[in-house]
Amino acid sequence: MIEYLRIADLGVISAADVELDPGFTVVTGETGAGKTMVVTALGLLLGRRADAGTVRHGARRAVVDAGLRVSADSRALSLAEAAGAVVEAEDDDGPVDLVLNRTVATTSDGGGTRSRAAVGGRSAPVSLLSEVGAHLVAVHGQADQLRLRSAGAQRRALDAFAGEELAAELAAYRTAHARWKGATAEHAELTAALQERARQADALQRSLEEIDEAAVEPGEDEAVRARIRRLEDHEQLRATAAGAYGRLSGADPDAGQEVPGAIALVESARQELLAAPGEEEELDEAARRLGEAAVVLNDIAGDIARYQADLDADAEGDLDAAQARLAELTRLQRLYGPELSDVIAWAERERPRLDELQGDTDRLDGLAALIESSGAEVAERAAALRRLRSQAAARLEEQVTEELHALFMPDASFHVGLTPLPEGEYGPHGADEVALLLRPHAGAEPRPLGKGASGGELSRVMLALEVVLAATDPVPTFVFDEVDAGVGGEAAVAIGARLARLAEHVQVICVTHLPQVAACADRHVHVRKNSDPDAGVTTSDVKVLDADERIEELARMLAGHADSTAARAHARELLAQGPQGHQG
Repeated sequence: MIEYLRIADLGVISAADVELDPGFTVVTGETGAGKTMVVTALGLLLGRRADAGTVRHGARRAVVDAGLRVSADSRALSLAEAAGAVVEAEDDDGPVDLVLNRTVATTSDGGGTRSRAAVGGRSAPVSLLSEVGAHLVAVHGQADQLRLRSAGAQRRALDAFAGEELAAELAAYRTAHARWKGATAEHAELTAALQERARQADALQRSLEEIDEAAVEPGEDEAVRARIRRLEDHEQLRATAAGAYGRLSGADPDAGQEVPGAIALVESARQELLAAPGEEEELDEAARRLGEAAVVLNDIAGDIARYQADLDADAEGDLDAAQARLAELTRLQRLYGPELSDVIAWAERERPRLDELQGDTDRLDGLAALIESSGAEVAERAAALRRLRSQAAARLEEQVTEELHALFMPDASFHVGLTPLPEGEYGPHGADEVALLLRPHAGAEPRPLGKGASGGELSRVMLALEVVLAATDPVPTFVFDEVDAGVGGEAAVAIGARLARLAEHVQVICVTHLPQVAACADRHVHVRKNSDPDAGVTTSDVKVLDADERIEELARMLAGHADSTAARAHARELLAQGPQGHQG
């Protein structure tokens, strides 16, 4: 709700600071005093457009501030906090204080305006005021009547009025509808892309097959490169090994005959030492060491022989085959690498994708079954929604029509149109379009709200509708600008009573010229015009009236002046007969 409204240099109001009642606040004043500026101020805070005439003559800018009490779970609060608004709360779950600000300044040439907005003390685009305000305040004025102007808002209002049973059915419908739409979309996508997915599956299968056939091992490319180097240097390596073996064993491959080798010479030297006369420890030790050397030389000669044999075995292989293998590994690395381990990992990663692509037929069959089952559930739940909405529509029609008759529109009737969508079509909220309609008099066809009714009639229609919906589909604050236009007498009393009834659920602010309506309010705000013809200046003051001042203002509204004894007595009577039975 709006706790206070502060206005500076707006229209004819130079300065005003008004505290509003959480229930029913009425704004009155003489014609031309500027009481509709209160509604204009609220409109600016809701993001409405402003023109140069908004700024008071002689001033550079108009400023409007409002302090609002917002529930912690309000969508408006979420929007404000997302924009960086600073808010204050007494506790974590309690209501929050939020300040809105709008400044409209004239341009230097005086022909236009510049506008700035702030939400919670942080600069914000004016559009954010509109988004936040839509969840906080509903304005019904002569030029702007419909809070429920959109088809979506009208459907939400009917659904809220229908109650918890429809809410539960709608939640179940949305779940089924989302499942049905998802399956339908996936089935269409798979069907449209079936040929492309088949091509992808074929290409992927060939890639996986060539990797499997290659039997790639991590690090194999380095092993193949090493083998190629050995094959390319085979003859030189073989000659080197043969020469070394010949020096050890005594075989001379060039001469083709036996010559003393290192092993034989060492053994001969050991025998010479062993044949020495006497016992010479030094010679015995030398002989022992030569024996050890002979063993080591034999081992080395054996290793070289085995190396030669391996070289001869490699020579029997095909260097071209090794180079072809390296080329194959390099190609796989270029396609799926860069390393052979990456090639192996790619294959493992893509195998499930191949199963998915090749399983399209099974998936299509499964989706078709899901579409059939979920579609049947959607149709069933859509029918249940239509039944519940039809029942709620009948109750809403009856109650709003009753309110219209009480507001002295005896021939008017309220209607809710439920139009089925084309056969087989289901929206996210069911299979019906909802429209709120008014038949202003007998013999006329029901027409959408806002068409076929005068501004005063439409104000009463919206009041009747809001009274009925107040407990189920409220916004925190309702503003009515001259909802009583064109009525008087008993109709005015009825309007005042219903505004008071609406204020039992929400905050109500009403600009009125009827004392019968004003007498029903919890708080009375008066706008008084101050004119200085000599200076050519007209300003207005805004004041909350006390009990005596309220009687005086009601007397003025009744008799045209406040000094009439009869008018004052009538004013007291109106206050005493008001819904609250209060005196101020």
